[in-house]
Amino acid sequence: MQKIIIQPELCDGCRDCEEACKKLYGASRIMIRELEGLYYPIICQQCEDAPCRTVCPTDAIQDEVDPERCIGCGLCMLVCPFGAVVMEDRKAQKCSQCPDLDTPACVKACSRRALSVVDTEKLKLERQKKFVSRMSGIGKGQKGTDILSILTAKRKARQKLE
Repeated sequence: MQKIIIQPELCDGCRDCEEACKKLYGASRIMIRELEGLYYPIICQQCEDAPCRTVCPTDAIQDEVDPERCIGCGLCMLVCPFGAVVMEDRKAQKCSQCPDLDTPACVKACSRRALSVVDTEKLKLERQKKFVSRMSGIGKGQKGTDILSILTAKRKARQKLE
């Protein structure tokens, strides 16, 4: 699964992502918010158990919002924990990650690379490898830093106390 990730520390608030999205969809499905001099892109996080989908009385929300089914009640906007659902022309709008494009419009428009697309499975595997490597002491060249050495030392210490 691919997901758009945000690095707010790189965002300069230029709003090029908003403009690219608006040009493509008629309304921006990404918003830049400023807080204490820092800019935060707000975008749908494609929740697995999405509250917006759960609360929608017409089942208009899947990966995208079906404008034919949307009645504009705004419940989805109220329950979104990220504030990523917007109402435009009395219809809900949320990011769909531009499924018809190789790269989402907002990501392509971001010159600072505050937005990028990642493969979540690949990212998860990389983090797991890093964690396992750190826990086992691989590549550290330090004796006694791996988990087996730690457990062995604890067992020996307990035996001495008995």
